[in-house]
Amino acid sequence: MTKHIDLQFPDAGARNLLIVVTGATASGKTALAIELAQKLGTEILSADSRQIFRDIPIGTARPSEAELAAAPHHFIGTLPLDGYYSAACYEEEALRLLPDIFRRCGGRAIMAGGSMMYVDAVCSGIDLMPDVSEQNRRYATELWQREGIDGLIRELQIHDPKYLRTAPDLRNHKRLIHALEVSLEAGRPYSSLLGREKAPRPFDILKLAIDYPREELFARINARVEKMLEAGLLEEARCVYPLRHLNSLNTVGYKELFAYFDGKMDLPTAVARIQKNTRVYAKKQLTWLRRDPSVHWLAPHQPLLPQALSHLK
Repeated sequence: MTKHIDLQFPDAGARNLLIVVTGATASGKTALAIELAQKLGTEILSADSRQIFRDIPIGTARPSEAELAAAPHHFIGTLPLDGYYSAACYEEEALRLLPDIFRRCGGRAIMAGGSMMYVDAVCSGIDLMPDVSEQNRRYATELWQREGIDGLIRELQIHDPKYLRTAPDLRNHKRLIHALEVSLEAGRPYSSLLGREKAPRPFDILKLAIDYPREELFARINARVEKMLEAGLLEEARCVYPLRHLNSLNTVGYKELFAYFDGKMDLPTAVARIQKNTRVYAKKQLTWLRRDPSVHWLAPHQPLLPQALSHLK
């Protein structure tokens, strides 16, 4: 099954260009995207699955008010914490927005963020998955809560053994739950709904990422967590703590502080966990990106804007 979005893009022959500024967390995507937007006179689509929610600007490293004023941004702080959103929603809304940006801004637009499924959804399209019923969602979640990863794997051996052979991370319970609930809902293996050909797009795509050495990137991550705490992350997390059951808050930075509020760890341990879990997330982002030969890697210790502009057609 595939998703078809029937859109009219103006002047397709004029080679409209979507510039994607992606990469690992804390690598400097926001600053580069704003520089490019100002230089090219265009607008930025945030591709961050958490910055789209309101009320959590610090923990999601949302652009500051000054940065938001420096260039027009979209998909920043537009949803309540209990709002539903997905890569499929983002694909549809971004593709509906891009024609207007291309018209206004000389055929160029920028997408910036590190939520790789969101980036891929716009660049390549995603598979159309069924809407999962509350019954199947509850069944898969309760199975995990009751029997853990082993229970999910046992059930998937029945419903989708192929997925278990090809899954990138069998310890990632969220992916296993998703595979199981979709298999139950569709009445066919989740893996059978994946792997379609890349969706054609009526615009060119240029992907850029900043290539920090790993140890330097990790040091930037550690320092950014400290800055978030100085900026009030603890207070922000305490404000949303009553909503900790929401999926929007099932996020690095909040999960660890919620555990601290629950008395499960002390604050220094929680901070160290935030730093560690953010580094793990960055490694996953880099692994995803290294598989994509279309990404142009920029040297971090040379001026980034001239490097980026050199790749424009």
